Amino acid sequence: MNIINSAQRLLFCSVLAASMVSGANGATPAPEGAAVYFVTPLDGQTVSSPLTVRFGLEGLGVAPAGVEREGTGHHHLLVDVDELPPLDEPVPADDRHIHFGGGQTQTTVELSPGEHTLQLLVGDHLHIPHEPPVMSEKITVTVE
Repeated sequence: MNIINSAQRLLFCSVLAASMVSGANGATPAPEGAAVYFVTPLDGQTVSSPLTVRFGLEGLGVAPAGVEREGTGHHHLLVDVDELPPLDEPVPADDRHIHFGGGQTQTTVELSPGEHTLQLLVGDHLHIPHEPPVMSEKITVTVE
């Protein structure tokens, strides 16, 4: 039996209501000139694991998931993802689509030896990418 307490019900209703007032296709508008990028590592760099990844952001503030604040979002790290997820839906949550809904701006990831791709994608309070999407270039790192 699935029992939902009143706090969970309130959170669900808040998220549902917020999704109904978002922009086209449920997307939150991105501020003009907003950009996300890797502070570290750099494209083409040879690294060791565990790897510290630092996120950079311009023209957009950071707010935790679930907190609707104009001009903000939170990071998602895409690891070895060939195709972007649908940009009008919440970013999937799995070992290749890592969410930083607490507003984190860096992480440490374990990567196996070899070549890996990394990309950052900013999502709004509902994990939906902004319109237009705020995403980094895809970088490649080699793990020794």
